Amino acid sequence: MEQSNIEHVRCLIVGSGPAGYTAAIYAARANLNPVIYCGIQPGGQLTQTTTVENFPGYPQGVDGNQMMMDLREQAERFGTDIRDGEIVKADLSQAPYTLTAEGGKTIKTDTIIIATGASAKYLGLDDEKKYNGMGVSACATCDGFFYRKKNVAVVGGGDTACEEAIYLSGLAAKVYLIVRKPYLRASKVMQERVMKTPNIEVLFEHNTLGLFGENGVEGAHLVKRKGEPDEELVDISIDGFFLAIGHKPNSDVFKEWLDTDEVGYIKKIDGTPRTKVPGVFVAGDVADPHYRQAISAAGSGCQAAIEAERYLSNMQ
Repeated sequence: MEQSNIEHVRCLIVGSGPAGYTAAIYAARANLNPVIYCGIQPGGQLTQTTTVENFPGYPQGVDGNQMMMDLREQAERFGTDIRDGEIVKADLSQAPYTLTAEGGKTIKTDTIIIATGASAKYLGLDDEKKYNGMGVSACATCDGFFYRKKNVAVVGGGDTACEEAIYLSGLAAKVYLIVRKPYLRASKVMQERVMKTPNIEVLFEHNTLGLFGENGVEGAHLVKRKGEPDEELVDISIDGFFLAIGHKPNSDVFKEWLDTDEVGYIKKIDGTPRTKVPGVFVAGDVADPHYRQAISAAGSGCQAAIEAERYLSNMQ
């Protein structure tokens, strides 16, 4: 049903990745004829990962890109209309809700599943791109296993950085925690746990200048007490460089209409995929500051699609 570039759909899924594609599989099998806009990074953060070893059903592990292509193909098999491009504007003031895709196409939809994910924050070094998937990671629980008995570094001074360092300390031979400030921002409990872990060395007042290595990360160039009279250049030998300076949820388009926490994660009602706007559901990392795993994102995509189907049934 098209009039002057306006289309009406029953279920619009915004964002791909494990949450968006799983929502699409469930919605399509429930005959909701879902339309999915893949967003800035089709396939989501997992396309930045080399091997995924912790997703059930892949005993030998699976390439992150391959896994996303498999999920996409499965969603298409049941009739999902998958489109490249972003949703750039949303009006959730009244149902059916109005969304605008880049290029100006307007879509009216009865239900929305927001699965736009979150983007890891990086330091902005060229070497982070150069060694992406070759020693640089933004997820210790995803990639830590590859660094058993090796030396790694974690960047950050908050709870997440401390958690990642402690997690990695159980796998790696040595963990450096690179902290810009002369103190940790993390909670007292986390600070104490870090300080009590024998194979974690905290490098206070250190900034990362760059990384080096032939076929992957072999070390990092650091500067200690940058700008001070006793400034000192320090090199550390590492195989893995983990960023733990936070994530930015991709929620800006919807912030005007939905409740978010101070970082921008969309708030869910009573732990369900529901938001404060009826018929608008949320799945995956855009609403998950805690777990940020492919399996938990996929599970929440399933829940969001089931909620959308129930909501549409009750409308009839």
